Amino acid sequence: MDAFFAAIEERDNPQFAGLAIVVGADPDDGRGRGVVSTANYKAREYGIRSAIPISIAWRFSRAALKLGKPATVFLPVDYEKYERVSENIIKIARRSAPLVEQASVDEAYLDLSFCKTYKRAENLCRQIKKEIRGREKLTCSVGIGPNKLVAKIASDMKKPDGLTVVRPEEVLNFLGILSVRKIPGIGPKTEALLRKQNVSTVSDLRKITRRALRWQLGKWGEDIYMKARGIDASPVTEEYEAKSIGEQETFSRDTQDPGFMVERLRILCKNIISRLGKEGWQSFRTAVITVRFSDFETKTRSQTMLYESCDENSLFLQALRLLLPFFDRRENPRQKKIRLVGIRIEKLK
Repeated sequence: MDAFFAAIEERDNPQFAGLAIVVGADPDDGRGRGVVSTANYKAREYGIRSAIPISIAWRFSRAALKLGKPATVFLPVDYEKYERVSENIIKIARRSAPLVEQASVDEAYLDLSFCKTYKRAENLCRQIKKEIRGREKLTCSVGIGPNKLVAKIASDMKKPDGLTVVRPEEVLNFLGILSVRKIPGIGPKTEALLRKQNVSTVSDLRKITRRALRWQLGKWGEDIYMKARGIDASPVTEEYEAKSIGEQETFSRDTQDPGFMVERLRILCKNIISRLGKEGWQSFRTAVITVRFSDFETKTRSQTMLYESCDENSLFLQALRLLLPFFDRRENPRQKKIRLVGIRIEKLK
């Protein structure tokens, strides 16, 4: 989907037509502590992107306003509404294809091999796009390719409301001119490592041997070697297993107050256990806590229990054991204030 959360809000609030829309944390007049979840395309013209600090998004919006550009509307995240819309869109997809893998709230893979030809697949996708626009008043961008890797990259090429077809014989040329960052999994650190070797495009990346990539990046290097050549054998599957369920909170002010943080931790644990049941899981075994200090240093600690649990109090006690060392010199020798606390559960059954 195109700028999914922001597009839904734009659809449901016609008074915001033509304005930049940012969905995420409260900007609090530039003092907000969270991040941008989604920005519409007008907001992106101002430099606002998902995952940037909401305080920076606020500054960009004020700078744009001074230049005479349309105002920016900041809205809170409404996950329940977005999930309802997502369910409607997936139903449309399932009526069109026998196998649909929902990758996230705004992304899915469809197995269209039954279409036999790329032209038929393209026609079907145009019909899907038309139905989504007609029923939900939203646009999506589609990529069609010989595997999930190529299709995903292709879906990002002509946003918004795009459709890109990459046939098997076109894969190497299609990928070759792209930045290495277009390969899923290659982030800033790997990109910087590759740039030191004068590697900036996927075509450049293909010049590095499989052995050299494995030596530099371990097992992941071999995966990159295959992806640079458009090779991906992962099937489209409707079997989905959540790796974790988590919640986190960025505090309005950095703090060292144990009482405050313990109370917030209890609420996070309550929310997670509620989601555990709602999302169809019976129990968990591992608790993971994340703490981010005022200087943005982030530490993660985990503990796996000997037994399975679905109990809120058990999770709270596990999380508390992991959190307590951050109040003293065991995990916080410089006594830095804390900006964020997160908790998640893993090894779900």
